This record gives sequence, structure tokens and C-alpha cells, in this order.
Amino acid sequence: MTPRIIVFGNEKGGTGKSTLAMHTTVALLNRGLKVATIDLDARQGTLSRYVANRRKFAERNGHPLPMPVHMAIAPAPGQLDELELMRTIELMSGQQIIIIDTPGHESLLSQAGHAFADVLVTPVNDSLIDLDVIGHVDPVKQSISHPSHYAEQVWKAKQARAKRDGGSIDWVVVRNRLGQLNARNKRLMGKLLDELSKRIGFRMAEGIFERVIYRELFLEGLTAEDLATLSDKRGVAMSHVAARQEMRNLLQALGMPEQLDAPQVSIAGRM
Repeated sequence: MTPRIIVFGNEKGGTGKSTLAMHTTVALLNRGLKVATIDLDARQGTLSRYVANRRKFAERNGHPLPMPVHMAIAPAPGQLDELELMRTIELMSGQQIIIIDTPGHESLLSQAGHAFADVLVTPVNDSLIDLDVIGHVDPVKQSISHPSHYAEQVWKAKQARAKRDGGSIDWVVVRNRLGQLNARNKRLMGKLLDELSKRIGFRMAEGIFERVIYRELFLEGLTAEDLATLSDKRGVAMSHVAARQEMRNLLQALGMPEQLDAPQVSIAGRM
């Protein structure tokens, strides 16, 4: 079995990579898929802590939760980063999906992770500061003047992937933490991203709106997909239902509509 590798990457921190990675992981686990996660930002370790929090919640409350096979990799000296990552991926060959979370800065380990992607997901908040990582904006014309450094990194990753096994990378830029209002900045971001997508070759998708639920569930290791567990303690709010639909839409955007029809794991039925 050859796992499908989904990499969450952006050279800027604070865009929601780890949150989206975890919510995507649980959404796929809840559909009965075998999922592994790799944290390439071992020092900050946000994804690793999210997974650990989830395990502790299950143990503390006696609620069995679907868990990914998880490993964290720290940077290695010289050219050992790619070899270590390759060994880890080989160890996870029995999984159907491997999700890799990368650090919010450029490094050899991050570059290696990008080059293994079948799908590269780049979350971008609705901010011109975040957009600047992918493309520079002409302030007078309010249009893209030229691609930025992260776009160059993705181009190098595509070349490395093609050289290694002849594969290609499906690059998806996700508009993340969207505001509820149709503000001028939101419209401008849409226009600029559309222009940039045609220029450097990525697809666009909408991620998740700015919701408190995405932040408050981190400490418990839960996600919007854990509605059966949530309903025991706090009830299912409309925001939970909306968040779950957002993740369903994102899975479809990532090219996995076949998984959406798979039987959903019932957490409540296993308590």
C-alpha cells in the first residue's frame, strides 16, 4: 500500500497549519481510514501536543477515540533530514494517509517534507501580511507584482518530487480563519489570490471560519468531528455543525470525495 501524503506548509507561522492538520486527521479517522501524522516542527510541537492532549482526554474520560500513528522528527545535521523522513514514511507504509505538519520557517527538514507531498495545503489568513509570503502586492495597482520566497520553495519541492519518483504535487492554498463579513479586505484577498493562482499554479479552497471552537478544543485534543463526544458534555451547537461541514468541504477540495461516502465511525457507540 502506498499512502497518500498530505503536507501542511507555509513559511509563516500562525496561519493554522497544525489546527487544520489535526482536524483533517480526525475527519479521516472518523471515516474509518488509517491515518499517520508526522510533526516536523518538533521544537514547537503543536501537532504533537494536540495528539497527546487527545490521548489524555480519552484516558481521563474513558472515551475511546480514533488515534493516528504519530511521530515527531527533529532537524538532523547535514543531509540526514530527508533520509530520516524517508525512513519514517516507510515505517508508516501500512497507513492509507500520512499527514505532515511543517514548521513556519524554511529549513532543510521542511523542504524535505514539502518534496514528499502528493497534496500540499498552504493555509493563508485573510491578511495581506500572510499573502506577502506567497506573492508581493503592488500597493498602487493592487495587483500581484511577482511571486514571493515561499512560492519559490514550492517550485523547488515540485522539481525535487519529479526528480525522485516522477510524481507531481497538487498545491492547494486554503483561505483560512475567514471573517463572517464580506469586507473590502476579504474581497481584495480573493481577487489577488485568484490572480496569483493563475500565475504560479495552485488551486484555491476555503478552510475554516474564525470560530472559538477551533481554539478551545485544543486542550482536550478534540475537533469539530468529535460531535458524538461533545454532545455528552456540552451539547451540539450550531457552530459545531457548521465547523464540521467546513471540514467536509475541505476534504472534498483536497480531492478525497470517495472517503466522504465511507461509513462514519461512531464514537458514542464505542463508549
